[in-house]
Amino acid sequence: MSETVTANFLIDHRGVTRELGAFVVAARFDRAGRTAAFALGDGTLRLVDLADRETWREVAVHDGATLALAPDAEARGFVSGGDDGTFRRIAADDTVSDIAAFGMKWVEQVASHPSDKGHGLLACAVGKQVHLFDGTGHKLKTLDHPSSVTGLAFDTKGKRVGASHYNGATLWFVAAKTDSPRRLEWKGSHTAIAIHPEGESLVTAMQENALHGWRLSDGQHMRMSGYPTKTQSLSFSRTGKWLASSGADAMVIWPFFGGGPMGKAPLELAGGDGVTCTQVACHPRDELVAGGFNDGLVVVADINSSRVLPIAPPEHGPVSALAWSPDGAFMAVGTETGYAGILDFSKR
Repeated sequence: MSETVTANFLIDHRGVTRELGAFVVAARFDRAGRTAAFALGDGTLRLVDLADRETWREVAVHDGATLALAPDAEARGFVSGGDDGTFRRIAADDTVSDIAAFGMKWVEQVASHPSDKGHGLLACAVGKQVHLFDGTGHKLKTLDHPSSVTGLAFDTKGKRVGASHYNGATLWFVAAKTDSPRRLEWKGSHTAIAIHPEGESLVTAMQENALHGWRLSDGQHMRMSGYPTKTQSLSFSRTGKWLASSGADAMVIWPFFGGGPMGKAPLELAGGDGVTCTQVACHPRDELVAGGFNDGLVVVADINSSRVLPIAPPEHGPVSALAWSPDGAFMAVGTETGYAGILDFSKR
């Protein structure tokens, strides 16, 4: 990717950027695709209406660091967790309210599923427990795990919620009257989770520079190794044909078709400079993947052709956040140094 050093970066003429002065923990878009949010290590959010990208609003959310961010179950707004022990909702009018408070315990993971006939789902992880709420914030149940929860995700239909933890992952049916979770076991520390869009498999990132997966139809193990560093970011393509991952000096893209990923080599996109990929995000509609690197470089690659489009230059520190709007027309970028940008792909 050395040629991108002198490239024409798209963010320079199709983006807006800001220096926010704090670590960008996460970037998300609301489900309506109208607002972008950047969660910062100082406990604030920066909210940007996509119709007016020059105006960035600051909202104080947590008394301490923000640790996790997700779109609300509703069309507008967001939910966040912080090291102040609160799980909070940020409404479309920027008002902040508590969904739950857990004292001195950190709320390290949050997840949501959109409302279906008025019944959305929210979840947060606090220590070994996942707390499940409906879309209004009414508590439904508490799910106990053998160790601290490190990753949290709903499946595409919102019927199951999965959590990664030490020695594997656990999958729960949300609406079960009697909880009998499915334990997916593999020794070691599992640090992130992704569920296949068709519900065919579940994959975790591991502390030992590898991914581990389970085929859910029969429990078959899937081992994906060879990473030089730990994987922080996982993202399935819309159809589930590909799984993108960070943790190497390229975006590592595993095939989840034709019997893969076992016995098949992954694609490696946008590599060659020896700089580690820190974040990946698959496009919500097309077979494209965005990648952010340890030097601040951001690119978008076409998985099928391997063509690479330079997005942001390697000038702003490690990329810590990447997100696409629901229609794929906008992308949000954030770094550890507080640089943030919104890129407009809708222009022709």
